[in-house]
Amino acid sequence: MRKTILLAALACTMSLAAQHQNAAYLAYIQEWKSVAVENQKDYGIPASIIMAQALLESAAGTSELAMNANNHFGIKCNNDWMGGVYYYDDDSKGECFRQYPDAAYSFKDHALFLQRPRYATCFEIALEDYEGWARRLKECGYATDMNYAPKLIKLIETYRLDTLVASSKDAVAQEAPAQKPKRPLKATVVRRSEPIMVIHNDPEPEYVQPLTAREERDSFLLSHPKKKNNGIMYVEAREGDTYANVAFRLNVRERELRENNDALGRDLAVGDKIYLSPKKTTGSEDYVWTRPGLSFWRLSQDEGVQMEAIRKLNELDPSIRVFRTRQRIYLRKVKGENVNH
Repeated sequence: MRKTILLAALACTMSLAAQHQNAAYLAYIQEWKSVAVENQKDYGIPASIIMAQALLESAAGTSELAMNANNHFGIKCNNDWMGGVYYYDDDSKGECFRQYPDAAYSFKDHALFLQRPRYATCFEIALEDYEGWARRLKECGYATDMNYAPKLIKLIETYRLDTLVASSKDAVAQEAPAQKPKRPLKATVVRRSEPIMVIHNDPEPEYVQPLTAREERDSFLLSHPKKKNNGIMYVEAREGDTYANVAFRLNVRERELRENNDALGRDLAVGDKIYLSPKKTTGSEDYVWTRPGLSFWRLSQDEGVQMEAIRKLNELDPSIRVFRTRQRIYLRKVKGENVNH
């Protein structure tokens, strides 16, 4: 009788737990669990923690950052981020968050992000100890929410995320085809035959003389008319352009082209100015006023002035990537004024 009561109580508890599971969360887990398991294997981060963070930070893929920036982990821009950006009000207004071309990149970048020295002590904790990982991530400053660790732990226990690796192995085992019993090999007789000649009806395509380097450049400049800004020639990027293919068509080294545009590690977007020679160290105006949200790189491109020259002239902190307020930025030394404020 006692055993029956215990079993009934256990069944009731499991039923209540199932009722508290969100269908959207379950679908999200199903979609991304294999990625979480692979990242545990490749980077040593518990799949349970990866999935819990993704669920919490992205609201199972329905948050503004997830929908508009494919950012499922709330990772902000920092000094070494050269990818896309998305501005969003979080701890303060208009904060800069990383933007990805696809959500899968977000999972990959999250794994790489946790390899920083700041999170090194997390990897001292066993993969099975999801509670330890959750608390250590909070201690290392991943999030400002004081209840961040308890929220991760609750998600893991509600959705049994600590079983992701085991369930993944079971699924692979079930999908593996059963091996057929081996049959004894029979002696086979190999008969020689005449070689088979295959005749193609389609004629060999006509040889087309490739364009010379000069012809390739001239063709490119026909579709990308040269313009001038601050005395420097530039063209505007069009759909499908990349620094690599533009460099090829102009017959210059890609790195040289990127250095001309302060664009090492940066992708090219439609409408971007592509300077054909190095930008200048001074601007055509004495100074310009920035607007909140304007990126330092965009200002440099708009004015045709090297980022490093602007930084030194205005004594800007190297970490500045986006201007948060309206401020005056000098493009040349001005007599009688305190340029460095």
